[in-house]
Amino acid sequence: METSIYSAIAKLESSGGAGALCTVIWTQGSTPRGAGSKMLLYPDGGFIGTVGGGALENRVIQEALEAIKDGKPRKLSYKMNDPELGDPGVCGGQLEVFVEPIVPNPLLLVIGGGHVGKAVVHLAKWLGFRVAASDDRPEFCTPEILPEADEFYPVPMAELPEQLEITPWTSIVLTTRGADVDAEGMPALLASEASYIGVIGSRRRWATTVQSLREVGVSEEAIARVRSPIGLELNAETPEEIAVSIMAEIIMLRGGGDGEQMSG
Repeated sequence: METSIYSAIAKLESSGGAGALCTVIWTQGSTPRGAGSKMLLYPDGGFIGTVGGGALENRVIQEALEAIKDGKPRKLSYKMNDPELGDPGVCGGQLEVFVEPIVPNPLLLVIGGGHVGKAVVHLAKWLGFRVAASDDRPEFCTPEILPEADEFYPVPMAELPEQLEITPWTSIVLTTRGADVDAEGMPALLASEASYIGVIGSRRRWATTVQSLREVGVSEEAIARVRSPIGLELNAETPEEIAVSIMAEIIMLRGGGDGEQMSG
C-alpha cells in the first residue's frame, strides 16, 4: 500500500526528520499537474508524489533541497512555453509551486556534565532545543545530574556518531575536562554534519588540541569548523553566565546575526 504524503509528514515530524512539501498552488492553461498536486521531498532526493515530472519537477526538487538547508519557504513560478528560453516544458501554461520546508527541532549535544555543561543543558532546554547529554563518565550523565536533558549517552566522545544521528540541525558543545579528552574524541565529530561545534577553554588549551588533531591527520578545513574559545565575549564568569554566552553564539549563527549591540 502506497504511503500517503500526510502520513509521511506525520512520520517525519514524530521522528525528528527533515523534508520539504511542494504544492502546486496556481495554474493557468495547460500544465502537467493541477492546483493542489503535492510532492514530499527528502534530503537524500527521494520523494513521494509529483508536481509534474520532467524538467519542471527537477527544478522544484533543486529548490526544495535548498529550502531544507536554509529552512526558508519559497514560491516558484514557471512558464511552460519555450525550453530555448529556459522554460521547463512546452505545455503552454503557467504554474506556481509553494515549497514549505519541514525541519526538526534543533538538537543540542552537550558533551561534559560538569558545572558549565549542566548550565548549558538547562538553558538550552528552556530555549526550546532538544537536548542530548554525554559524558564518558557515566556518573556525570544521568537524569539526576542533568534533569533537563532528553537523551543520555554515557559513552566515549568518539562513539557518539554511532549512538545518535548528527545532522545539519545539530549543535555540539564541548564542556569537557581537558584537551586530551577533546583531541581523542573530536575527529569523529568533525566528520559529522553538525552545524556548530564549540569547545570550552582558553586559547592555549585549544592550541594544544589543534596540535594533537593535526598529528592524527585531521585537515585544516575540519579544524576551522570549530569555535574556540566558545561563546560571545560577555566577560562571563559563573557557569550560568558562560551558558548564556554559549547559547547566544549558537542563536546568533543560526539566525544570521552579527552579535553587535542593537542600540548602536
